[in-house]
Amino acid sequence: MKRKVAVVACSGIGKSLGAAAREAAYVLAEDLRPGKTQVVALGLLVLGDEETRCAVAGGPAIAFDGCKLECAAKGLASAGAGAVRKIGVYDVIRRHRGLKPQGVTELNEDGRKLARAAAEEAAKTVDEVSREEDHA
Repeated sequence: MKRKVAVVACSGIGKSLGAAAREAAYVLAEDLRPGKTQVVALGLLVLGDEETRCAVAGGPAIAFDGCKLECAAKGLASAGAGAVRKIGVYDVIRRHRGLKPQGVTELNEDGRKLARAAAEEAAKTVDEVSREEDHA
């Protein structure tokens, strides 16, 4: 059985791009690539939860980050994830300039569109990882 791609999202509480990053993780895992991905809590990685760290160690991972600090990507790297693919929501919004995301607990329509766009970019990465495993 293939290993699921670990998906970790920004914990930028109080920031709309952080909320979009978290929404993107769930759109990816629940709607776009269910069965191929698994959302992993950044907080558990940072706290050093052994079960969570084992779940990502050596495996493929996607980090959704809301700012340039890239806490999700750094958390995955420190937990020993294999190839960490980064999706910066701050970069995605540059490619979708008309969007004006708002909200931190409940995103507006533009925020949900931004999350969906980020998730769709990540879905391509999941597909690439799956093809690489098929050829390994």
